[in-house]
Amino acid sequence: MRITVFGASGNVGSRVVAEAAARGHRVTAVLRDPSRPHRFPATVGTATGDARDPADVRRLAAGQDLLVTATRPAPGREDELATATKGLLAGLAGTGVRLLVVGGAGSLVLPGGNGVTLVDSPGFPAALRPIADACGEQLALCRADAEVDWTYLSPAALLEPGERTGRYRRGLDELVTGPDGTSAISMEDFAVALLDEAERPAHRRTRFTVGY
Repeated sequence: MRITVFGASGNVGSRVVAEAAARGHRVTAVLRDPSRPHRFPATVGTATGDARDPADVRRLAAGQDLLVTATRPAPGREDELATATKGLLAGLAGTGVRLLVVGGAGSLVLPGGNGVTLVDSPGFPAALRPIADACGEQLALCRADAEVDWTYLSPAALLEPGERTGRYRRGLDELVTGPDGTSAISMEDFAVALLDEAERPAHRRTRFTVGY
């Protein structure tokens, strides 16, 4: 499979690139700033582009099977996530290239929480509210799009670097939690779940989530 990854130098994006390359896919890692330090597997190609620019998106999607976006704006610039999502959807319209979106967990519904979302739950960190709201807008933009073959993948509440175990559990709009009530997944296993969906699509034009 030929895969283009936007946000390839980030925490999740770099793991998606590594997982895809390890599975033998032809990967192009897109960087907004080529001077930024990065280390990709030798088989991975690189390109410069901006997800906010539909022309860049269309150029980098040409001849590809799948485009993955793992872009995350810096604190204080959360509004850029919606701009990037609009650019990706506009750039992919009519191309037939699938879009896999690395999303947020804030809009997931708590188990047994009477419809309360994670972002509106007691104790949700105020510092994370801006990016959680931005991810919610990102999901809404995908759901409103009528042309692109998109899939939106939300992580568990806690997404951190860790071990690649190759195991995870899936959900749809409800937060996946373990027997002790915690909700977590490593970035490595999140990348595994994303590539599993890339290879065996089961959630087209919808959102799903993963956790342990």
